[in-house]
Amino acid sequence: MQTFKLGAICPQENIIQGAGYRISLLTDSLLRLEYEKDGHFTDNATQTVLNRDFPKVDFEILEDTDERLVFKTARLKVTYDKKFFTSMGLSIELLEEKVTWHYGEVGRNLKGTVRTLDETNGIIIYGNGLISRDGYAWFMDGDSCELEGEEIKDREYPEEDVYFFGYGNDYYRTLKDFYYLCGKTPMIPRYALGNWWSKYEKYTEESYLALMDKFVEEKVPISVAVIDMDWHLTEIDEKYGTGWTGYTWNKEYFPDYRRFLKTLKERGKAITLNLHPADGIRGFEECYERVAKRMGVDMENEEAVSFDLMDPKFVDTYFEEVMHPYEDDGVDFWWIDWQQGTKARQGNVDPLWILNHYHYLDQLRRGKRAMIFSRYAGVGSHRYPIGFSGDAYATWTSLNVQPFFTSTASNVGYGWWSHDIGGHMHGEEDTERTCRWVQFGVFSPIMRLHSSSNPFFFKEPWNLPQPMRSVVDDYMRLRHRMVPYLYTEGYKAWNKDVPVIRPLYYDSPDVQGAYESRNGYYFGSEMIAFPITEKLDSELQMAHVHAFIPKGRWIDIMGGNIYEGEEIRNLYRPIENIPVLIKEGGIVPMDSEASEDINKCPEALDIYLGVGADGEYELFEDDGISNAYADGVGALTKITQKYDAASKKLTVEIYPATGNTELVPAKRQISLVLCGVEEGACVSGTGEVCYDSVRRQAHIAGITYNSGEKTTIVIENVCLSGMHRVDELYRLLKRCEISYDLKEVLYKKLQEENLDKTAYIRSLDVKENLKDALLEIIA
Repeated sequence: MQTFKLGAICPQENIIQGAGYRISLLTDSLLRLEYEKDGHFTDNATQTVLNRDFPKVDFEILEDTDERLVFKTARLKVTYDKKFFTSMGLSIELLEEKVTWHYGEVGRNLKGTVRTLDETNGIIIYGNGLISRDGYAWFMDGDSCELEGEEIKDREYPEEDVYFFGYGNDYYRTLKDFYYLCGKTPMIPRYALGNWWSKYEKYTEESYLALMDKFVEEKVPISVAVIDMDWHLTEIDEKYGTGWTGYTWNKEYFPDYRRFLKTLKERGKAITLNLHPADGIRGFEECYERVAKRMGVDMENEEAVSFDLMDPKFVDTYFEEVMHPYEDDGVDFWWIDWQQGTKARQGNVDPLWILNHYHYLDQLRRGKRAMIFSRYAGVGSHRYPIGFSGDAYATWTSLNVQPFFTSTASNVGYGWWSHDIGGHMHGEEDTERTCRWVQFGVFSPIMRLHSSSNPFFFKEPWNLPQPMRSVVDDYMRLRHRMVPYLYTEGYKAWNKDVPVIRPLYYDSPDVQGAYESRNGYYFGSEMIAFPITEKLDSELQMAHVHAFIPKGRWIDIMGGNIYEGEEIRNLYRPIENIPVLIKEGGIVPMDSEASEDINKCPEALDIYLGVGADGEYELFEDDGISNAYADGVGALTKITQKYDAASKKLTVEIYPATGNTELVPAKRQISLVLCGVEEGACVSGTGEVCYDSVRRQAHIAGITYNSGEKTTIVIENVCLSGMHRVDELYRLLKRCEISYDLKEVLYKKLQEENLDKTAYIRSLDVKENLKDALLEIIA
């Protein structure tokens, strides 16, 4: 069975210890700083930290007296007065950055994440992250519980226990060492990367299956079926309390729940049920007698079984008598909707963290690829994906913070946030906003539609007017097509310790603009997404996003625009798309169809290529649900592109699949999508070429790939495209709701060869948004 790797004890050669203090040198940039007046230090793993067994660190003690300790590593110099930690007595200098941290200072921290977005409308008080503009960050671990084997217990001797990160702007190394310290981000099941349907609704077996039928009719795939709390009894005798907690199926809605679950399974759906477990197991529950007997409570008087996860007997009983039977019936994972405080019935341990930990370990014990759906429970929660961000308002303000919120969570290693796409409650009817939220959801870690039970809260595509209905349909289909790429990026998040979603400043740490583009983030290794979170300008019929474009050539796979970084600019788009840029040399394998069954390795792939530079990508595939990946089991298919600018020749090679290739189709149909090229590319021998002049993409279809052999495709006359300014100008002016005369004047004037077009645009007596949109095309 796969379990968490525990190597809690730091090697003695990396420790400096004295009366009341202990300093563990984990790397040349990562220190553990402990103080406990009587010298009682924690060697066990904690709920946050699993592994302190780092390799030997070279260091030099410069001074060691009764009142002062000074030592340095290759990157840090520490000065300490050997007393209780204070800002005056403990400082650490980052030698390369020439920055000094004094104990307790936060500095220009780039923040991390929060427990929940419940009831928020744009104002979020973020916790601190591991990354800072000043090059240092830290977190306290002195209050977290200890792990002694699988036993959870409060610390016998609470202490000052601080982990200091002094990595400068090497953000990737920061995260890699953090994951070594606190545990890797595991892979999630493949099905979790598709579209989730959820609503706080009193569904019945009949209505829920009819809803799934309607999605099939709409040709929009759904991979995860979520049933909110009304799967169980909620209207109960008041003597038992409220109906939020429940474990007994509501037979009025689901007369044969096993039949219902089986039918969803036959339709290829993974299933999750909502839990509010705080009130325990009460007398009305079908499982009460079994649980009560094991717990030894007064059954005759229907004494409730308290929900106490610090009681090992209850933990065993809860999983074996309540959770496992439903999992055997078809429930794949649980939505743990804990909102009842941060202290357990016994001790000081956060019950949300205990729930996440025990549910995760229980699934591992049962041989499943463990996954839960729950709120964030502090640093270290990345081990228990996926995060439920909570009940945010359905407003533009709320939408506007979610791209930044999602990417910034990577600063504490938390990579799998799931939001209520479309917003959860309150707000006002705005189908444009719903459409923009879905576009963001498709280019976010988890795509889960959800809302409150308000009967006027629609997320179903067919309840949206055109063009929103078609846009939402297309984007939800695209989500399933992207699963091969997303699944590979999830594998890399585990294997290489690189979150799927990450801020732009990770790769451009010295560029101020990268910190200012709040809505932009890397979407895997090959693309950048810029969700639009504002209403359309009534005159332009477009909305914009403030974007930092990194160094190099970037091609918009949705609209065809081409940009040369490094620059900050506003990108304007109609309701039909958002900017999604593929880098030159980028390779993005997608399913050729929006398959309902995303667990199966596709038999046909569309491989998107950002043409203009050489590139390489390895597609990862396995069974999608087991833990074999952790033992190196899976198939890798290497894809390369090489572009010769002189000869205008592009060579694409797809190598034989390696590793465990049993699940990889023996033959695949391949289409290549060349992004950012002019018309005229040709290929001899195999493949048919067609050209999309709007997106500037050459599509080469009809390529057969044998997974046991290398396939080489040579494409001739591949000319790189620039911004087609005249065509883009025409499309922009055609869309704008301005006077016909102004359209004509602008169209003719901006084609004049000797005109200083930037100066001319800035001199116009028109709205600034129109100037800005023109400059995106012309400048």
